[in-house]
Amino acid sequence: MGRLFGTDGVRGKANVDLTAELALDLSVAAAHVLGEVGAFEGHRPVAVVGRDPRASGEFLEAAVVAGLASAGVDVVLVGVLPTPAVAYLTRRAGADLGVVLSASHNPMPDNGIKFFARGGVKLADDLEDAMERRMREQWQRPTGSDVGRVRTDAGARERYLEHLLTGVPSRLDGLHVVVDCSNGAASRVAPEALRQAGARVTAIHADPDGRNINDNCGSTHLDDLRTAVVESGADAGVAFDGDADRCLAVDAAGDVVDGDQIMGVLAVAMRDAGTLRHDTLVATVMSNLGLRLAMQERGIHLVETAVGDRYVLEAMRSGGYSLGGEQSGHLVMLDHATTGDGTLTALHLLAHVASSGRSLAEVAAVVQRLPQVLVNVPEVDKGRASTDPEVVAAVATAEKELGDHGRVLLRPSGTEPLVRVMVEAPTAELAQQVAQQLAEVVRFRLGR
Repeated sequence: MGRLFGTDGVRGKANVDLTAELALDLSVAAAHVLGEVGAFEGHRPVAVVGRDPRASGEFLEAAVVAGLASAGVDVVLVGVLPTPAVAYLTRRAGADLGVVLSASHNPMPDNGIKFFARGGVKLADDLEDAMERRMREQWQRPTGSDVGRVRTDAGARERYLEHLLTGVPSRLDGLHVVVDCSNGAASRVAPEALRQAGARVTAIHADPDGRNINDNCGSTHLDDLRTAVVESGADAGVAFDGDADRCLAVDAAGDVVDGDQIMGVLAVAMRDAGTLRHDTLVATVMSNLGLRLAMQERGIHLVETAVGDRYVLEAMRSGGYSLGGEQSGHLVMLDHATTGDGTLTALHLLAHVASSGRSLAEVAAVVQRLPQVLVNVPEVDKGRASTDPEVVAAVATAEKELGDHGRVLLRPSGTEPLVRVMVEAPTAELAQQVAQQLAEVVRFRLGR
């Protein structure tokens, strides 16, 4: 059996891969591993539990609550709220752990369970491994008054809203913003946050029914947002995924402003405000070369990590940095949150637009994205991608051809027998040509 935890919790098709039984077992294990600190300190452990609107979240939440309470953990239910809201509420309450039922941007039939440790931080690998080891172990079940109690926190959304608005550097008065909520966890809280910050808000895909989450909407399907922004004459649009831990934007002309551009805008704004610690931005190896060149030009250091927000977070914490993220729009602002927060990102991006007196297109121009081509080469021996002499030589030749204004990245998939060939170049034609040439070498040399 492979490792149960993936890069962001446990995820799979609800009621097939992720069953009520598995959710209950995971929650008992979480109670034992994450709740032990509270027990050692002499108080009953407390867990904050929230979810996105998926229909399967209802029975999975019930299983999680049953597992936690049966193991002696008091449970605070916060209802349908974004993942970062649960992280914040876990930290604010001083709870021992937080649990979110969500599969983020995945389609509706999927679901997932994410855990936060005390302080609202994502779990380190050793804690996830400890939970897997302790699943279905023999344990002494509490009885009587020692079982956990369950209550609903009716004020959770308002406290999260207050948190979001407290850190906004300036008001959004005068801006008309279209918000695509992906029929997800931010459908109520994100439009309300933007309105309270001063924007005129048009909300789309903000009517979740348990089945329509991420259904051709949100940050992975931007066509509706682009159309709505242009047709309504709005100044900008923002889109979230199902659990609202990421944000992408659209300018007044309907052009997409991706995570790299948002990071560039915020990095420069924070540097100018003196809040970009060590004048450093953290991004993954998949971020566009245009971001790197823009930061270099403005004297901002860029730290690269492997793909995945957990690696961005690790680098940020170890280096004491305040801003990091991914091209997908998953941005982390550690002075305000312990994890990515799409609504927080939107508020800070739009605050900079409002205070600068410039359009979103003008401020986003700080990053000039280079054409990027990604080719997946399946059914290959991905383990030899970095050692095969002909592959290595082909990469070196391509890098020499592109010089300082292009980039090559060969990245073995973490879950499939394929190699991803990514090429950036001054023109789309050149990027496509180089990517196809490298893909052919990989296919010929590493094919099975």
